[in-house]
Amino acid sequence: MRVKKPVVVAAAVVASLCLGTGVAAAGDGWGAKPGSDGAGDSYYPQDGNGGYNVADYNLKVTYDPASHQLTGNQDITARATQSLSSFDLDFKGLTVDSVKVDGRDAKFSRTGDHELVVTPARALWRGQNFKVKIAYHGVPAPISDPALGDNGWQYAKAGGAFVAGEPRSATTWYPVNDTPLDKATFHLAITVPDEWGVIANGREKPSFKAPGGTTHVWAEETPIVPYMTTVAIDKWTFDRQTRKDGTPVVSAFAPGVPDTTKQAEARLPEILDFLESKFGKYPIDAAGGIFLNEQIGFSLETMSRPIYSAGWAGTVPTIVHENAHQWYGDSVAVEHWKDVCLNECFASYATWLWDEGKEGVDLNKQYADDVKKASTAFWNGKLYDMGQGNEFTYVYSKGPVMLHALRNYVGEQAFSRVLKTWPSLHRDGNANMQQFQRYTEAVSHKNLQGFFDAWVYGTGKPADQYLYPGGLKPAA
Repeated sequence: MRVKKPVVVAAAVVASLCLGTGVAAAGDGWGAKPGSDGAGDSYYPQDGNGGYNVADYNLKVTYDPASHQLTGNQDITARATQSLSSFDLDFKGLTVDSVKVDGRDAKFSRTGDHELVVTPARALWRGQNFKVKIAYHGVPAPISDPALGDNGWQYAKAGGAFVAGEPRSATTWYPVNDTPLDKATFHLAITVPDEWGVIANGREKPSFKAPGGTTHVWAEETPIVPYMTTVAIDKWTFDRQTRKDGTPVVSAFAPGVPDTTKQAEARLPEILDFLESKFGKYPIDAAGGIFLNEQIGFSLETMSRPIYSAGWAGTVPTIVHENAHQWYGDSVAVEHWKDVCLNECFASYATWLWDEGKEGVDLNKQYADDVKKASTAFWNGKLYDMGQGNEFTYVYSKGPVMLHALRNYVGEQAFSRVLKTWPSLHRDGNANMQQFQRYTEAVSHKNLQGFFDAWVYGTGKPADQYLYPGGLKPAA
């Protein structure tokens, strides 16, 4: 007994040091090792990083449209998920001037295409909350994508700039843990010359005069995936509304955007009310849209405030699609990029639901027409694990057709319940296709393996029992 007592006391002292100040663990680096330089996605294994989770990004940025020069001071609040001797952030192109971790100068280096490796003065222990302060500068450049064109920080012909891109874009203008698995709140204070306006995610805060212009402040308090963060700088015309529940709706239109686009966006409160009737309560703290006068290869569901390409995108169906993503894709993000149907198939089907509810379209007839004209390539298009570079293809065309078949296969009541409860079940989180299958099975009390094999996991035209379920009938 007397021999063991000092050992117990010593263990207690060590435990208090590790769990209290962290001096013992951090000073000695017990078990500390570098965090992984990727989050392990099968398509983009080097995107994201391991060893920590970010709680908040707080950016203070100055941007000069004339020179394209950006100067950033960033505060990251995070928590270590392992003992860390070093950790990585994703950051492409710009020059890092200094890094501090918990107020102490940290060593840093750049490796690979977009890795910023940070070595703190003292190792971090598992469970430790820590802060990173990074100063950087440079001229941002977009990432070129062979399918979608430029992604990330881009320049408008009229002299402004905007950020949009998927699966990555944030790395072009601030250091980030660039994975859908690490959501964080996002705070931005950006200073631009007085003649320029700014719009970003979340709620608009009061702006104020600053050296060199005006500082515009935006706060996204709903946890957000990095590629859904945005900022856009132009000589905007703003439209501000408020939903019945008090949610602020702020939309911005670049010079030259037609009145038809403004009229379509004016229906956003009506669109959100309709989507709430299908998907449950709106899960984000603000709403609106950013309407460019630029032809880019896509519009994007940047959280709370989708960003739209000029022309074709400024229509009600596109606005319905991008705002449906606030439930399917934003609030509930993919676990891996092979699960992207959980984003795009549902947002695409939302436009079907809108046409049915608002325009009186017979969706069974639309389905029959689509099936009748479907090509072999259509049937062989994959909705799950489609391969890197193929994520944004058949999810838009085959995806809504699949969901209408599922609606008829499980029945109206079960399908409506799944649509409305799935987003709340995984709110502010991530999900995969297998989880969606199991949940739909639980709600409908049906084994859906055959259906999912035929429509989602496999290729080829489904057998008639899955192709023409319920009220669907083969075309004569």
